[in-house]
Amino acid sequence: MAVLPDEQLAQRAQDVGLLDERQLQAAWSELSSRSGTSGDLEQWLLRRELLTNFQIERLQAGHRTGYFYGDYKVLYVVGAGTFARVYRAAHRETNKLVALKVLRRKFSSDKEQTDCFCREGELGASLKHPNIVPIYEVYSKDTTHYIVMEFVEGRNLREFLKIRKRFDPLDATKLALDMASGLDYAYGRGVAHRDLKASNVLVSSRGRAKLVDFGLAGTYQHLSDEALVDLPNPRTIDYAGLERATGVRRDDARSDIFFLGCLYYHMLSGIAPLVETRDRTQRLSKSRFQDIGQILDVAPDIPLATAMIVNRAIEFNPDRRYQTPAEMVVDLRNAVRRLGDQRSSDGAQSENEAGGEGFREDGQPRSIMIVEADVTMQNALRDGLKRKGYRVLVTNDPDRAITRFDDDPGVAELVVFSTVALGEMALGGFNRFASNHGTKNVPAVLLLDEMHSEWSSRAETCDHRAVACMPLKLRELRAVLRKLFNEA
Repeated sequence: MAVLPDEQLAQRAQDVGLLDERQLQAAWSELSSRSGTSGDLEQWLLRRELLTNFQIERLQAGHRTGYFYGDYKVLYVVGAGTFARVYRAAHRETNKLVALKVLRRKFSSDKEQTDCFCREGELGASLKHPNIVPIYEVYSKDTTHYIVMEFVEGRNLREFLKIRKRFDPLDATKLALDMASGLDYAYGRGVAHRDLKASNVLVSSRGRAKLVDFGLAGTYQHLSDEALVDLPNPRTIDYAGLERATGVRRDDARSDIFFLGCLYYHMLSGIAPLVETRDRTQRLSKSRFQDIGQILDVAPDIPLATAMIVNRAIEFNPDRRYQTPAEMVVDLRNAVRRLGDQRSSDGAQSENEAGGEGFREDGQPRSIMIVEADVTMQNALRDGLKRKGYRVLVTNDPDRAITRFDDDPGVAELVVFSTVALGEMALGGFNRFASNHGTKNVPAVLLLDEMHSEWSSRAETCDHRAVACMPLKLRELRAVLRKLFNEA
């Protein structure tokens, strides 16, 4: 795709309402000319956060629509499914960030699909709980259908599992407790989830799990199992297979409990308990649910209390499972308390034993600042580095990190900017760190999430400033840190 000259890009952005005359005048004034070359304006707009890469790509491709839905301006895509795309968007007036779920165009004239989409939104809007993503608005008119909901800073559980593979038992149990609490609240209002899977669990930057996409309960009640096989949503088939094999009705809360148990099993062991297959007939097979391996066989090191919860949740016989989410909540809450007490005890011991690469020649610990808003990621980095003797500071604000150096130039010897939850804010902070007079000589690492790997070309690097791309193991990150300390 050919890159538009700056003048043409500016005109398109103004035509679709992304930029106004005042903003463009400021750009031309700083760039000093309206030359026919391309790229300068684009980079200026990106640095000033007036446009996003997603918006620029659409402008370059000639798209005239898809930038606004009602009062919301689309910033970029955060997810895509069979029926809808999810965008990060901002309110035109207040600039409040939201998630915008938009029904794909090919379904927008299908009354059955649009009715299903709206029912999902309306049902979700009736649920108000800390562990359920709130829905603010459901819009359906002509061929435009979208749902406005809270934008959860973080990522979904499927992405976390892809990166981390396996969770610490306490972290996994806390997330499972959050999910069970959300299910318990919904169950008390007569609502089952019926689409519980890792991508429908959002983990906030504070480490809180929130359920999204309620609404499939009752949607396909009129369909036979044979018809369900032809549906595009594989989790719908999984529910149908489990319920047909165990003889329970389609809105039985114990089916949600079973799939929550599967997620808990996956987090604790790093292994998905259900055999993955694209064959939809096999997905309905009774043996697929009946022959799940014992979790202690694949993860013998996990605490017994967690294994017992998993085993009860995924019992093939529904009468031997937890009968309500509330029962599971009680056991998970007790496990969190016991595991927390154990971590505190182990932490005190390991701090006394810390040593090794994290120390300077004078015997004092090296200090590292972590800039990251995701609590789970913060904990993983902090705990791993502290075990090697480093002193670790944490902040979730790149601007605050720079300000702390202005107040105390010796606050840290190296800074890690992570894009996991901060996205482009981390990239911008890393580059500002390079130009700031008080921090330009301080070693720094830009830790790029997998989905942000293409940003490496936009990072200001040098001998003491490096980019590291995930997934990588902690020892690989420590190797980067040691190299930068040697270069400094």
